[in-house]
Order: sequence, then C-alpha cells, then structure tokens
Amino acid sequence: MYEASDLRKGLKIELDGEPYIVSDFDFCKPGKGQALYRCKLKNMLTGSTMDRTFRSVDKIDRPNLEEKELHFSYEEGDGVYVFFDSRTHDEVRIDAKVLGDNVYFLDDDMACSVLFYKERPVEITLPFFVEKKIAETEPGARGDTATNVLKPAKIDNGYEIQVPLFVNVGDTVRIDTRTGAYADRVSKA
Repeated sequence: MYEASDLRKGLKIELDGEPYIVSDFDFCKPGKGQALYRCKLKNMLTGSTMDRTFRSVDKIDRPNLEEKELHFSYEEGDGVYVFFDSRTHDEVRIDAKVLGDNVYFLDDDMACSVLFYKERPVEITLPFFVEKKIAETEPGARGDTATNVLKPAKIDNGYEIQVPLFVNVGDTVRIDTRTGAYADRVSKA
C-alpha cells in the first residue's frame, strides 16, 4: 500500500482493479484543512486518462506488476509481434497497440524489458538507442549550415525522422527510442 505522500510522477498505482501511471502531479496545501494531491492518471491497459485528487490520509494499492527480459523474434502478422523468453523458452505474443511506435525500432534478437500486469503485457522498454540505415532522403544543399536545418528522412521500415542536412541515403544513424528522434550519425555510406 502506498500513502498519498508517496505519489509522484511516474509512480504505478492500482485503482478499481486496473493499473495506472501518474503522468502529472501537483501538491496543494490549503490554508486550513488537509493537504491535497492532484494527479493526472493514465490507464496502462486502455491508455485513457483521468484526473483524481487524493487526501493525505488516503491509501493507494500497489499493482501486481512483473518485469521480464524478452528477446524480439519475429512479426507474426495482423499486428502481433512474438518475443522469446530465454530463461523459460516461452514465446510471448504482444499486440502492436502495446508496442506503439516501438515497432519501428525492433531488431532481430533485441533484448527488451516487458512489464506484465496479471500475465498481460502492458508496457515495453527498448534499449535507449538503436542504429538504423537511412533508406530515403533528399540530398542536402551545400552551404546551408548557419542554423540547425533539418530534413525528413525515412529508415528502411518507413518510419520518418528529421535529420541534419549532411545525412545521406545509406548512412547509419542512431535513434533515441524514447523520443523517436535522431541522435547522431554512426557511419557514412
């Protein structure tokens, strides 16, 4: 059980039998009376959000979450991705809705951290950076380097990112999986 004073951004709690993550948090101490904890909560199963205010005496349930390290195996089709647990040799199927934009950054045998709630995958965490090859982009204009000018580029699976002008087709770039943005160029074509 959590106390209301334990609430903070990123904390995972359970309300009405469902897991939530605190996405925004505000502490309010009125002139008289109890302290209030205003939270914006995101449902980890459905993605819906709600506002909830807790008093300082409220108790909040801790969700039954389990984290496992799985390796990406292959895409099965129909938005289902198969992961492999190297310890138990079980296959775990995860829907594309749970993965979100992370599907663009998956590589064969990539180690991922998967969070389960009652045997159901609810969140996946990839390594912070992945390296991908640029498949399509316009050539950069020479001499246009006075500011940080960016141009659109697509990686081999169709995901579009903004890259600096010096990046060309065939270059390998590092992408931050948390934001989906270009981090730096690893090698030239």
